[in-house]
Amino acid sequence: MDQKTTMDQIVANVEKVIMDKRYAIELTLVTLLCKGHILIEDVPGVGKTSLASALARSLNCSFKRIQFTPDIMPSDITGFSAYNPKTGSLDYRPGAILSQVVLADEINRTSPKTQSSLLEAMEEKQVTVDGVTHKIKEPFIVLATQNPIEYLGTYPLPEAQMDRFFMRISIGYPSKLEEMKMIYRFKQESPLETLQAVATGEEILRLQGIAEQIHVDKRINEYIVNLVRHTRENQYVSLGASPRASINLYKASQAWALYSGRNYVLPDDVVRMSGHVLTHRIILGQEGKLKKITQEKVVQMALNSVKVPLVQ
Repeated sequence: MDQKTTMDQIVANVEKVIMDKRYAIELTLVTLLCKGHILIEDVPGVGKTSLASALARSLNCSFKRIQFTPDIMPSDITGFSAYNPKTGSLDYRPGAILSQVVLADEINRTSPKTQSSLLEAMEEKQVTVDGVTHKIKEPFIVLATQNPIEYLGTYPLPEAQMDRFFMRISIGYPSKLEEMKMIYRFKQESPLETLQAVATGEEILRLQGIAEQIHVDKRINEYIVNLVRHTRENQYVSLGASPRASINLYKASQAWALYSGRNYVLPDDVVRMSGHVLTHRIILGQEGKLKKITQEKVVQMALNSVKVPLVQ
């Protein structure tokens, strides 16, 4: 089976559960191909948990859901050592993060200390407990969620931690027709219960390696850097996108080109990925807030101002 067929089958399989949201599924797959993690900002009930679970089932990968609350501890994430009276030794009890697909539900409802333990594991793909390092099996992806409407009792992610997320997306409500179809499909049992794997973790690792080899012309490389730098120079911005954003936009463009069936990146790939990769890394200044300038508008300003390279 060629790589394009594999990717299409994964997306179509997840779409059996998450109806009418193909683009959100595609972006999640792109993030996985880039070895990144994704932040889903959306209201409750639109399918965030189902998306993570369906992705894990489609790849035959382990899945854990962590419901973040103010009293959850870092050890609940990373695991802890417990005394074994039979052996007289300390045995490691793995935390929820030691799964291949992890749903970090309502990440902004837990303390900064617990948030940090999760994000360290995301960055290093390992946890260290009592001086012993435990590797997380790959492929590994964290899908973190937060409600963009309700802020009472939350701990907003600091800028440095937001920057750790490869991409930010929103699933959104389904159309009227799709919501009606959804009711009929779910009235007896959830399609998730019968969902079968269509790929393996090993195939994802192979696709990750292929994505890294997708050709990027030096003019497109410069285009990416110019876009990111433009967000830093915008008069309405107090903190623009970081150099990590440039790297992630480069990788996302490679993965989207691969998903599109090409072995080279086009400027259109960069344009398509830019909003999802850059917006959550931009902090607006006071003037921007007063004029109701959005992060999306800042990215659009960059796209309108930076000259698109001619690449054949």
